[in-house]
Amino acid sequence: MTHILFISRYYPPEQAAAAVCVHEFARHLVASGHQVTVLTTVPNYPTGIVPSHYRRKQVYEEWLDGIRVVRVWSYTCANTGFGRRILSQLSFALLAPALGGHAARRADIIIAGSPPLFNAIAARFLAWRWHLPYIFWVADLWPESAVQLGVLRNRLLIRLAEWLEWSTYRHSRLVWTVTRGMYETLLFRGLSTQKMLFLPNGVNTTTFCPMPQQEARLALGWDRRFTVLYAGTHGLSHGLTTLLKAASLLRKRSDIRFVLVGDGAEKARLMALARQHSLTNVTFLDPVPHKDVPQLLSAADVCLAHTRKLSLFEGMLPIKMYEAMACARPLILALNGEARYLVEQAEAALVVEPENASALASAILRLYTDRDEAALLGQHGRAYVQAHFDYALLTRTLDLTLKQIVPSQSTRRDTVYPRPNR
Repeated sequence: MTHILFISRYYPPEQAAAAVCVHEFARHLVASGHQVTVLTTVPNYPTGIVPSHYRRKQVYEEWLDGIRVVRVWSYTCANTGFGRRILSQLSFALLAPALGGHAARRADIIIAGSPPLFNAIAARFLAWRWHLPYIFWVADLWPESAVQLGVLRNRLLIRLAEWLEWSTYRHSRLVWTVTRGMYETLLFRGLSTQKMLFLPNGVNTTTFCPMPQQEARLALGWDRRFTVLYAGTHGLSHGLTTLLKAASLLRKRSDIRFVLVGDGAEKARLMALARQHSLTNVTFLDPVPHKDVPQLLSAADVCLAHTRKLSLFEGMLPIKMYEAMACARPLILALNGEARYLVEQAEAALVVEPENASALASAILRLYTDRDEAALLGQHGRAYVQAHFDYALLTRTLDLTLKQIVPSQSTRRDTVYPRPNR
């Protein structure tokens, strides 16, 4: 049994992609016989609001699905405003080792996720303090992404972030990337193949599975209109203004509507824009618990995965894509590069140019007209993710990797953490 410490600023009950991915890998590692601790902060993403029972505590421990979760206090804020978000991320990175450093005392290895990049500070300190190897899990090449999005412009801050990024790669036992594009980029920059692991995120195909559409719609109170669904973060990188433009092009089609579910830095602006243009065919809904997302997807006729048209995103594999495919929903993908190759190989989606509202509207009309094609895309997607992206399969690869890094006879392996009485 290996004791694994994950360091992640995001964790359930939060719905961020990072929170979901960490929890799924952790849960499957526990099922494989490992002991897992997650060092995180209090739930607050994306609103900055902390649930009442987590407040006024420096450290709060709980157990979720057999996983020991150590939550430490940090500065929290809504996911808007670059400066405040950076301060929030830094506060967790600096306070996690001070308040929750005991979480690493009996660990065999640390896995720290990025973004945010500052998690590296906590991981490197705890790895040094307890003489542990660490894996740096890269889901975003930061600061490159922040620079391309135009939110990070200060040259000194860029240089400092680049130093932290590259020195963290060099000192890690392994750099784990979730896309081939990131893997190839880091190889080009000088990391060796021996230092790298490519292991994508995935989906729980048991939880995310098809259910009767009428049953799902009845539970949600939806009508029979053809529903185009975007479920996920409403952020700078997602280019959701294009969805509103497509909705405007289709506004005369009274039997087609757009539903956007989630929250994020851009949501208020998008809602104001929809009101300004009187887009009565667009509905914004609050985020739903992750356990309810399969029902939401099953109620839709088409699901969307969309980003801005930047080369940075050509190496992205969004988990919303896997989740829609697992629920046998037809997908419209506005994303070039790796994701496009995947869905074309799976024959699971129509692919359109990012930030092209006319192309998006045409793809929606195509699936609206040809329901047989839509159903076939959904069936292909379900089969493909079952074969390649189920977390049970992915965790086996991670398990083998951990066995190569951590000695089989760990001096810490028999330690069992007591469950707190709550």
